[in-house]
Amino acid sequence: MTEHLLTGLVSIFGLGIAAQWLAWRFHFPSILLLLVFGFIAGPVTGFLHPDEVLGDILFPFVSLSVALILFEGGLSLKLRELRDAGHVIRNLVSLGTLVTWSLATAGAYFLLGFELPLATLFGAVLIVTGPTVIVPLLRQIRASGRTGSIVKWEGIVNDPIGAIIAVFVFEAILISGFQATTTHLVLGIFLTLADGLVFGGLAAVLLIFLLKQHWIPDYLQNAVTIAMVITAFALSNLVQAESGLFTVTLMGVIVANQKWVSIKPIVEFKEQLGTMLLASLFIILAARLRPEQLTEIGWHSAAYLAALILVVRPVAVWVSTLGTGLTWQEKLFLAWMAPRGIVAAAVTAIFALELAEQSNYAQAEEMVPQMFFIIVGTVAIYGLSAAPLGRWLNLARPNPQGVLIVGAHAWARKIAAVLHNQDIEVMLVDTNRANVRAARLEGLAAVYASVLSEYFDEEIDFGSLGRLAAMTANDEVNSLAALAFAEHFDRSEVYQLPPKEAGTNHKETVSLPLRGRLLFGSTLTYAELSQRFEAGATLKVTRLSQEFNYSAFQERYGNRAIPLFLIDKGGKLSIFTVSHKLNPQPGHTLISLITAPAEQPHPAQEELAQALT
Repeated sequence: MTEHLLTGLVSIFGLGIAAQWLAWRFHFPSILLLLVFGFIAGPVTGFLHPDEVLGDILFPFVSLSVALILFEGGLSLKLRELRDAGHVIRNLVSLGTLVTWSLATAGAYFLLGFELPLATLFGAVLIVTGPTVIVPLLRQIRASGRTGSIVKWEGIVNDPIGAIIAVFVFEAILISGFQATTTHLVLGIFLTLADGLVFGGLAAVLLIFLLKQHWIPDYLQNAVTIAMVITAFALSNLVQAESGLFTVTLMGVIVANQKWVSIKPIVEFKEQLGTMLLASLFIILAARLRPEQLTEIGWHSAAYLAALILVVRPVAVWVSTLGTGLTWQEKLFLAWMAPRGIVAAAVTAIFALELAEQSNYAQAEEMVPQMFFIIVGTVAIYGLSAAPLGRWLNLARPNPQGVLIVGAHAWARKIAAVLHNQDIEVMLVDTNRANVRAARLEGLAAVYASVLSEYFDEEIDFGSLGRLAAMTANDEVNSLAALAFAEHFDRSEVYQLPPKEAGTNHKETVSLPLRGRLLFGSTLTYAELSQRFEAGATLKVTRLSQEFNYSAFQERYGNRAIPLFLIDKGGKLSIFTVSHKLNPQPGHTLISLITAPAEQPHPAQEELAQALT
């Protein structure tokens, strides 16, 4: 029996991580693969039975996992994003919520055939748009400008709102009488807001205070944070059912926007934990479906899904964006971004189980397969089409090729100009005003700031940039920049010049975990490159062909040529590094540094030299 449970637990985590990796490898919506893996492991093959594996702790585990995911989502919400889009977000989570609820309820009643109370409950759950889907999707499509912030804020804030409204509707179903229902609703809203402010606010303030006073050692910071999140969640739920979702979201927002302590280690850990929990939850909930439930999905399910995508969401966005100044491209992008995620699945599963046990609503269990069909449909449709739509609207760059160059000195500007001429977007950042001024006069985008400053991290739009190349004279600044921007560009896309001590003095060289990938060649330090440019080295752009391939290029220039960048036929930029040499092919564009040829002595000089010797 123990081995059976152990196999089930290992399968949940193993399938979840495998699906996440395959989704990353093939650029596919991760949640879609998670649901497919869960369906195959559960109702299709009968291999995995989550109710047997987890027993009575199944739904408490789901609730706590959702709480941690929403707290992590709250940590990503920055109040500065509300400056340009706050009015739109306010409308979407108020007017948009009411429109979505009303139209989704009507559709569930007429198309799915649910009784009005169940249709109202189902419509309330569909208010939730799901940060567990939207945040990874935004990371994949790299939405630029304010649209990404709007979608992210709406998705995270709508989760607790939708869940709380659904709880009120659920409890109203079990309470008879209009007066009792109204009183319960008003009291519930008051208690939810009070719980969030009290438990979420106090937990956030206490955590910030403890971190500021250094009363929590580094190795316990993540553990203490998790303990405080789930404690605030549980206490809030004891006072008012499901108010804990609002509490932990508010707690995350407060912690994320304070200026007294650094929360970077906490954020990084929560992202990793959230990834594991998300993967496990979708496997668990998809595997709980029974084969006979899948037969309840028919043409009416497809019609309802189409209504949600083509009618409900566009109308909600249209009403919410009237008079907001958004462009038609931004409105269209928002209207095509409402996937449902784990909170909708979890809340529906819990309500269906409790309604089936406590009431006479025989249709309650039908909500679960219908919700999963909606999740699969919205994730598949939005996930596969959002990136092409974003590119067409010029609002997203799923695979940005731009380079953020740290340092705007003379030869860094030369490199930036060559990349810019090859249609690669470049941004330079420097603390030297003269360098920044010179870059701007040369037609290059340049920012006067420290790359490590809070201003640069918060105010600059990185939507078109996909990698960082640190090229300053200070090896420590280069390493810190690579370390700081690993979360923006991924660790594989942060580069720096080799430190001057590389390979010579291990006591002074920055250690591997604290630096980026080393650019170009192990000896090409800042000093070496400066010396070569001063000696007359030039940058050369070569379009390789069948007649003049890379071998021919090497034969012509030999050791004088140092390959720096490679652009393939599709415009994808790759950078030569110390540890990874590229394989240029015909049709690729090679950017290299050509060292000036050694100056040949005059014959008279040779004769004089021989005579002197």
